[in-house]
Amino acid sequence: MKFLDKVLRQWRTSVATKYVRPNDKVLDVGCFDGYLFKALAHKPIQPSIGIDPLLQESQKNGAHQLLPGMFPDAVPTNETFDSIVMLAVLEHIPRAQQRQLNNNFLKVLNPSGRIIITVPSSLVDHILVVLTKLRLVDGMSVDEHYGFKVKEVFTLFAEQEFTLIKHKKFQLGLNNLFVFEKRS
Repeated sequence: MKFLDKVLRQWRTSVATKYVRPNDKVLDVGCFDGYLFKALAHKPIQPSIGIDPLLQESQKNGAHQLLPGMFPDAVPTNETFDSIVMLAVLEHIPRAQQRQLNNNFLKVLNPSGRIIITVPSSLVDHILVVLTKLRLVDGMSVDEHYGFKVKEVFTLFAEQEFTLIKHKKFQLGLNNLFVFEKRS
């Protein structure tokens, strides 16, 4: 990762970790190298799991486990979580698979559990192309971006099952944080 990639990741992570509660068990979807768990080191959380299709093999990250694979298939059977975090991941998931997220999250999320998501503005796709050409960022999996619109997030989670508790823009308005909570 280049310096600018790291700065943007740190900023995105610091915004999202505020919504992980103490003692939560976390599922980090798209965990890459487990950076989220390093960022949560100051907060007491239960041993948690990260999954990422780019991982070649299972890894330990302190008390946490990083597993190769895709959500929801890579989630160990009978595991449930208090928070599911997806930082800069949703825009990489094809729309047909996004439609299944509501049901898949319901299966692994505990009552009053949270979904914490960051999604960049579609304008970021164009910015990333330029920054990648200038070699200022690595532009991880930029080829998977397809112009996902931020407003689509509002339609992914059924209102009768999830409550939107936070939506805010950050990173100069180019990124969005969404926090949904499962209704009890």
